[in-house]
Amino acid sequence: MSDFARLAAAAPWFFPLAAFLVGACVGSFLNVVIARLPAGESIVTPGSHCDCGAPIAWHDNIPLVSWFVLRGRARCCGRLFSIRYWFVEALTAGLFLACWLLLPPARAVCGWVFLSGLIAATFIDLEHLVIPDVLTLGLGLAGLALSCAVPALQQGASSGLFALDSVRAGTAAAEGLCVGSGLVLWTAVLGTAALKKEAMGLGDALLVGGIGAFCGWKGAIFALFGGAGVGVIWFALAFCLRPLRQAPPGKPFGFGLRVPFGPMLAIAGALYFLVLRHPVDAWFERLAPLF
Repeated sequence: MSDFARLAAAAPWFFPLAAFLVGACVGSFLNVVIARLPAGESIVTPGSHCDCGAPIAWHDNIPLVSWFVLRGRARCCGRLFSIRYWFVEALTAGLFLACWLLLPPARAVCGWVFLSGLIAATFIDLEHLVIPDVLTLGLGLAGLALSCAVPALQQGASSGLFALDSVRAGTAAAEGLCVGSGLVLWTAVLGTAALKKEAMGLGDALLVGGIGAFCGWKGAIFALFGGAGVGVIWFALAFCLRPLRQAPPGKPFGFGLRVPFGPMLAIAGALYFLVLRHPVDAWFERLAPLF
């Protein structure tokens, strides 16, 4: 029995707790990415600082804890911190834990990379109505590289030969990237021609391509149509709750009607990766004889 298996058997809580804590720390970093990337600022330097310019001490920057300790206010100047900072940390921690509990370890770690990219893309799109190319292209390249390094990421049949499985998984990732981005590009072209206005941005196409690189072509197609389903639910809720809550002018975040498609694609992609891969793939297999 390996040391890894021995530790997991002796302390079954250790790795899930570690996954949750790693997720919280990554979520804290994602908040930096979400705030700085659209502004063209470095995500490495300077260190965390308040809007007033004062640096934030390490003990005021503990994921999930500091927001409550400070009651959502900066210690230096009393400015309010958005609840979004805590929510991103909690969401990332929860998804990292879900990955660890639902998937084999190697695929779970790949999932951490995948879900981190989706979270950053989601919140940037919600706040700025744009998804930076560095995120979407990076997601696609990461999916290709990780599929080659961890062939099980693509869930193909294993031959027992790593080199062969790596080529097959890399090919599946490339196929998913091309099918996903190409399908959305054609949808965007046809939608723009029919509606006489931009129906879908290039960022959405690249995002679905990134989802396809991690989930294959079936996951990419599910993300597109599943995202549309998420959108229907979102807008139905927005329509019902609109009398209760109006979004501030120029701020699309929340249950408003000005919500981009990227977050819906991300939700569908995450659902496929975590829990829906097997039923969706089985549905595609049943459809195959019809074509």
